[in-house]
Amino acid sequence: MAMQPARVKFRKMHRGNRAGLAYRGNTVAFGEYGLMALERCWMDAKQIEAARVAVTRHMKRKGKMWIRVFPQKSFTKKPLETRMGKGKGAPEEWVCVIKPARILYEMEGVSREIAEEALRLAAHKLPIKTRFVTREQTEVGE
Repeated sequence: MAMQPARVKFRKMHRGNRAGLAYRGNTVAFGEYGLMALERCWMDAKQIEAARVAVTRHMKRKGKMWIRVFPQKSFTKKPLETRMGKGKGAPEEWVCVIKPARILYEMEGVSREIAEEALRLAAHKLPIKTRFVTREQTEVGE
């Protein structure tokens, strides 16, 4: 089963606003290395899962990995060749709104070389440009 909320109060959501930078979830909080989004998109559950599989395969059960994004927004689609009107379409898929500077995946317990290669493989599964970052690069000065 793909990642999706267990239940929601309202099935059909507004499109929302994708402008601006991610001001939450923009630091490496759990692991040592992370993958940062440089563009904005709606990332669906299949893309998140494909990147997760690529990372875990390369790590070969060593280290620990965190997925920092979750698809909690539904989007709807009307059937093909349907006339306009007659209400909003049926929920089609679950997506996560990604803004630039958002950390998507984190990992620790592996060498920097393995982490860089694993996250590079994951980045190829995603529809946006990303950057490899370390905890030191994203820490907020105290």
